[in-house]
Amino acid sequence: MRRVVITAGSAITPIGHGRQEILHSLTHGISGVKALRKDDLLTDFIHSGVFGTVDYPVAYDFKRSFRKTMGPVAYYACQVVKEVLAASGLDPGFITSGRLGVAFGSTHGSPTIQREIYRKFFGGTRDAFSSIGAVDYLKSMVHTTAVNITKMFGITGRVIASSTACTTSSQSIGFGYEAVKYGMQDAMVCGGADEYDTTTVAVFDNLLACSTAYNDTPHLTPRPFDAGRDGLVVGEGGGAVLLEEYEFARKRGAVILGEIIGFSCGNNGGDLILPNVEGIKATIRSGLENAGLGPNDVDFVSAHATGTKMGDVIEAMAIGAIYGSNPWVSGLKSYMGHTMGTCGVIEVLISLYMMAEGFIAPTLNLVDVDPRCAMIRHATRIVDSPIRIAAVQNFAFGGVNTCILIRKFDG
Repeated sequence: MRRVVITAGSAITPIGHGRQEILHSLTHGISGVKALRKDDLLTDFIHSGVFGTVDYPVAYDFKRSFRKTMGPVAYYACQVVKEVLAASGLDPGFITSGRLGVAFGSTHGSPTIQREIYRKFFGGTRDAFSSIGAVDYLKSMVHTTAVNITKMFGITGRVIASSTACTTSSQSIGFGYEAVKYGMQDAMVCGGADEYDTTTVAVFDNLLACSTAYNDTPHLTPRPFDAGRDGLVVGEGGGAVLLEEYEFARKRGAVILGEIIGFSCGNNGGDLILPNVEGIKATIRSGLENAGLGPNDVDFVSAHATGTKMGDVIEAMAIGAIYGSNPWVSGLKSYMGHTMGTCGVIEVLISLYMMAEGFIAPTLNLVDVDPRCAMIRHATRIVDSPIRIAAVQNFAFGGVNTCILIRKFDG
């Protein structure tokens, strides 16, 4: 079996663009949750007034030939991949050789573009219908991130375009890991992106799953595992990692950030909305088995921890049942909200950053631990502690569960 290492990564998040900005926010307790911007979706009817927002400029310099098929979500995706490939030092000939593949996705494609298409389609006039551009579908389709990446960088290897809501980018990393591990590719660019749009807020708001109590103090929500939590906060961003076969990376002198040693993906086989403790436990166990680990080997768990009333309880129960109170647990969405299809890759990158720096960021806004979530070892302040092995777990609508196990690379 081939070893799989991570050799580059980048993210655009509500708490910063790139490693240094993200680390600064984590170590200074800075939230990226802001007031929801008004748009044309009748946001006055949405109860939640908060969003994890990328409110700083991103310097895109894409050629027009690439921009014409890109909606906002593809801009995020192509920018982080551009940064990853630049940092990787990969030979341009390898990038186009067919031995590099892409596993990248988003929750919706581009809802901004989709909404404009529907507006024109149902405009009631021939002129409105005719104004739909020839490339509008390419901007909006659910696999727009993956294929715009292949176009921009000339990548000719396999393409995997996961679209499983909250597990989109963790599945992308897991499927990329398997493609490299089993020799189908020598390297994979993996990740996810989702853009700012209130459609997703409206969906969760209608399900009474969004935070509403902190509309006037956005930085105080979400509150994973806290007794005062009242729901999730939708966010935006993009993230990517480069996975390589270890010997290939070693021979070319690549900088190795960490090693993926296990991945699992399972389904609850039942309710499509409510999380299931048995399904989550089964996925965690499967991930540990895939990595050849026992529960006591894991030092840190990056919990999915969206801040919903029942989701956090069920996840805490699952973590407690498998790990007990041994590993430190943090809910990283507390800093930036739920970045949807991007959350897995961002949480993998943050785990790598903390692994390299030797600390664990606390769950932001965790002041009063819900007694129903108290059976696990919460990080409520910055913990100076080495992380040798981290587990990143994500759970999605549809009952999809994932777990990624990462080991610190020690040479």
